[in-house]
Amino acid sequence: MIEQAQPSTGFDQLLHFTLPDRDARGRVVRLGPVLDTILSAHSYPAPIRCILAEALVVTALLGSLLKDQGSQMTVQAQTKGGVIDLLVCDYRDGEVRGYVRHDRARLDELGPTPSLFALFGEGYLAITFDLAATGQRYQGVVPLEGNSLAEACESYFFQSEQVRTLIRVGLHNTPSGCVAGGMLLQHLPEGEEGRERLHVQLDHPEWEHVSILGRSVKDEELVDPALDLETVVWRLFHEEPEIRIEGGPILTRGCRCTITHYQDILSRFAPADREDMKNDDGLIIVDCAFCSREFEIDL
Repeated sequence: MIEQAQPSTGFDQLLHFTLPDRDARGRVVRLGPVLDTILSAHSYPAPIRCILAEALVVTALLGSLLKDQGSQMTVQAQTKGGVIDLLVCDYRDGEVRGYVRHDRARLDELGPTPSLFALFGEGYLAITFDLAATGQRYQGVVPLEGNSLAEACESYFFQSEQVRTLIRVGLHNTPSGCVAGGMLLQHLPEGEEGRERLHVQLDHPEWEHVSILGRSVKDEELVDPALDLETVVWRLFHEEPEIRIEGGPILTRGCRCTITHYQDILSRFAPADREDMKNDDGLIIVDCAFCSREFEIDL
């Protein structure tokens, strides 16, 4: 049986689902126009476009785990000796944004398909959850190891949250733009005081069953615009007694750069510091890396 709240076809949309008999939950997403908008802010070479597209898919999947309005999830790569010296993406209320700073000359020396280590060197991935309701911040840092950012995020949940997690990402470039899709699966923490929590039982049969099915998803299924997200879930788990489906938010490019926003930030600096920031015309120029725009701020 599949319970569906609303259709989740097309691009830039999240789908939530749970498998109650397997103590598992999942998310599926497919990015299209929003991804093109973010990638077009800079002239990224192909390897950088791919790594940013993967990071944005992962960001949307992880950000969708937030429950409270106004909460934010940020993914940031901290690198040492890599071609990429900064990668940052965040999610808030269905808005996603991302940016990569890299050394183009060194990248060209690596060829068309550089490894994760070649791109980041001795890098670390920091995942931060800022909760609006409580004002609390949770952050975990894990090494950027493995073959993908998705694998590093799986390690984060295993090491920092003790939650078994599977993340799959598919990428596809088309003449009209880039499409990227992904799926997240997690073993729900069914815990009571004095009772072992399921998600710390590393060999629990329910999770093994779900993860095996999850690993069978194909990249083509994640990115195919003709295949709605419900069908992706149904193909994987159609033999389950029950699948509960809930439509998630429509995703948008979420750069929050406005003159008012920057005026507010700059007003917190000391008057002498603000004077040092001004150009010959008495304006402060602020460059937003996320959307590649410059703002002239007159205080």
